Amino acid sequence: MHTLNLVLVEPEIPQNTGNIARTCALTGARLHLVGPLGFQIDDRRLKRAGLDYWHLLDISYYDSLDAFFSKNKGSFFYFSTKGRHIHSDMQYPDGCYLVFGKETAGLPEELLKANPESCVRIPMLNNPDARSLNLSNSAAIAAYEVLRQWNYPDMLCKGQLHHLHW
Repeated sequence: MHTLNLVLVEPEIPQNTGNIARTCALTGARLHLVGPLGFQIDDRRLKRAGLDYWHLLDISYYDSLDAFFSKNKGSFFYFSTKGRHIHSDMQYPDGCYLVFGKETAGLPEELLKANPESCVRIPMLNNPDARSLNLSNSAAIAAYEVLRQWNYPDMLCKGQLHHLHW
């Protein structure tokens, strides 16, 4: 059984966190929410985005980044537009943590500077108006790259058409 961890540091938009929660529920990834959060955890917009999936979530809450790091050890990959490595060029070990910053500011620069070899980016157009992808899209892209490398463990990889009645 493989373990994938998605970490949101100070997320601000409840719909993004709800969408990421849904991605975690459907991929078996563990969700870690690092505060302070920009919304209440019972926010209806948060729940609506992942409504049918909350019972499938493995979720942990932390008051701060220091509290998160004091309770979790392993390989951390920091997703940022400032990352110098392409996300798909990395090798992700079992138990790894994919760490994302808040929507308006990303991850703290001190964290990125202290970990340059594990700072990754998802390629985008080279255009100053193309600042960054949506947080929930970035988390999904990252999660599925890791799962692809792991050959989609414990995942249903073939669908089936329903019998059509004429």
